[in-house]
Amino acid sequence: MRSMKRTLGSRVLRNIALVCLADGLVGMSYGAIAVGSGLDVWLPVALSVLVLAGSAEYLFVGIVAAGGSPIAAAIAGLLVNARHLPFGLAVGDVLGRGPRRIVGSHLMNDESVVFALGETDPDRRRAAYWACGVGIAVCWPLGALLGAVAGNTIGDPAALGLDAMFPAVLLALVLPALRDRDVRAPALIGAVVALAATPVLPAGLPVLAALVGLLAGVRRAVLR
Repeated sequence: MRSMKRTLGSRVLRNIALVCLADGLVGMSYGAIAVGSGLDVWLPVALSVLVLAGSAEYLFVGIVAAGGSPIAAAIAGLLVNARHLPFGLAVGDVLGRGPRRIVGSHLMNDESVVFALGETDPDRRRAAYWACGVGIAVCWPLGALLGAVAGNTIGDPAALGLDAMFPAVLLALVLPALRDRDVRAPALIGAVVALAATPVLPAGLPVLAALVGLLAGVRRAVLR
């Protein structure tokens, strides 16, 4: 810890700690909503450890809680996490080699990548990435566990408005991408297809159409 503080400085470490704490609080909400929606306590906790990707977990649990196919939910989560491919290219130098690289890839998330890219010195980039990645790997599952245990005591999730939380969170995740003009048109097409398919397809599958449209727009914007 002393070496990490010497490398990054108190200010960066404090910022990382605050981000990890915020993720833990969001994890509590995630765990409570998942269990309040009728899922077993172990599911959000296991996902928080094995997947360690908040947006993909929210989407997966939301689809399953709505009665959708776990396969469709898993595909939707993979589509959301497709952004990790360019992330890996951007921060590949901080992951190390061998088993360390596998662990580093699992710790990859939006926050750890942002902190790493915010540093120009190689040692500081590596330290920022691992400090944030490990911090979130501890705070997110812990928050999910605490939230799931607390959510187990909640009866009807609709009584507290928790049934509306999953759509609200997913909308918040999507909105920033829609600022780009090249993203809006494919995303709108995907949304229209999803709405049209909702009455005839099982729960979860229409979401894939919207995600494909959104990702097509993001890809177009990146290539531009």
